[in-house]
Amino acid sequence: MGTPARVSSPANMNTQTKEASVSESSPPVQSPQGQPVTPAVQPQASVPKMRASGVNFHYGSFKALHDISLEFPASKVTALIGPSGCGKSTFLRSLNRINETIRGAKINGDITLDGEDVLKMDVTELRRRVGMVFQRPNPFPKSIFENVAYGVKVNGLAKKSELADIVEQSLRRAALWDEVENKLRQSAHALSGGQQQRLCIARALAVNPEVLLLDEPCSALDPIATAKIEDLLVGLKDQCTIVIVTHNMQQAARVADNTGFFLLGKLIEHDRTDVIFKNPSKKETEDYITGRFG
Repeated sequence: MGTPARVSSPANMNTQTKEASVSESSPPVQSPQGQPVTPAVQPQASVPKMRASGVNFHYGSFKALHDISLEFPASKVTALIGPSGCGKSTFLRSLNRINETIRGAKINGDITLDGEDVLKMDVTELRRRVGMVFQRPNPFPKSIFENVAYGVKVNGLAKKSELADIVEQSLRRAALWDEVENKLRQSAHALSGGQQQRLCIARALAVNPEVLLLDEPCSALDPIATAKIEDLLVGLKDQCTIVIVTHNMQQAARVADNTGFFLLGKLIEHDRTDVIFKNPSKKETEDYITGRFG
């Protein structure tokens, strides 16, 4: 009795047809030595920590921001550069809704944090998750310890017995602990300008923000204090996403992974920092980087 013929199912026939088609139309790629080459696997794009899409902002009748769309990758430093009055600080303060305190201010567009609309979030929770450090140091008229512990206490984030550890950890993260370890009960106003700014950073870090916004944090500091802040930012980016506004292009080149260039309320260009400074695609960016204006 003969062996029965093997019958392929429609699914098997389709699979065989596709395989044959792929084999015929796509011969294997070979190296110059004749060895098969395995195609490279393309990395998946990372999901941004924050994203702004089509953001417009008005101060009364004046339009300060024009259709800004920008993404902030997690655990990276993004710098915003541009001449004075270009909208970079206005945009930064929109990310955690600080601008809402200004009478006549109006914003439209979408800003998300981990995909959640920040305009619909509880503003206190938003500002805990997205901290802010301003241009000039603004310590409270309290002790160093009370400055750092303030946000934790107000938000009820820890027990009283845990405050000392949180204060120490935050001051260490801000590279300030060794300088103030024996001065915690002294007034924060007795610190130098650079120390006060690092104290403000420690205060912001104490509530464990996911994003840290800094609006020209080194503009009032000397070069030594500025270098300490820059080293601090590089070390912090593994712990939170950082967005910094700066007039100092060399600072942006030193600390930022990505850079956005603003001009007249518009985002002209955004790319990796090395691309922005070495091979910008827009003439306006090149003119600003090379000092033709600004």
